[in-house]
Amino acid sequence: QVQLVESGGGLVQPGGSLRLSCVASGSIFYRTEMGWSRHVSGKQRELVATITSSGTITYADSVKGRFTISRNNAKNTVYLQMNSLKPEDTAVYYCNQINHYGAQYWGQGTQVTVSS
Repeated sequence: QVQLVESGGGLVQPGGSLRLSCVASGSIFYRTEMGWSRHVSGKQRELVATITSSGTITYADSVKGRFTISRNNAKNTVYLQMNSLKPEDTAVYYCNQINHYGAQYWGQGTQVTVSS
């Protein structure tokens, strides 16, 4: 059974940084595509960043130049380094995984709040 566990969320001032982590279990991690999405109540979920099994990376325009996604296959972990945070980055951030069969899984989410 696939499990994704996020950590690293919290309260940060505008301009600050946070690093989110997502540890995966129950999958052949190095063969999966990993991503981060975020959701604000009342709005659609936004795909923030993805990284494929071969290392191809994509970002939403809203986070380009500020967020960096990376993965450590030895640790079954994907990261999201978030710099220059803005109040509009406030959301619940979710880790997701797509395996080589096309099945998609989600973590439970971690709250990020950017406020002074």
